[in-house]
Amino acid sequence: MINFKQEELIEEVVNHVKEKFPEVRFIGVSESPEDPESLWIRITAPEDEDRESELNDYACDKTMDIIYYWITAIICW
Repeated sequence: MINFKQEELIEEVVNHVKEKFPEVRFIGVSESPEDPESLWIRITAPEDEDRESELNDYACDKTMDIIYYWITAIICW
């Protein structure tokens, strides 16, 4: 089950990606098959492979920023 903060962060990532890749559509969220504590944000992929690679890098940068922020916040508390 996804909590409120997870929903908020998922929306933040999806909106961030859609700003640069407006053709992308949100499909849903699922648990990772390897780790039920991890979530996968499922979106449509661009038709062009280069653009898809660019999208992956762009989305990863945003998710890493969020993870870094939360780790920093936890350590500083």
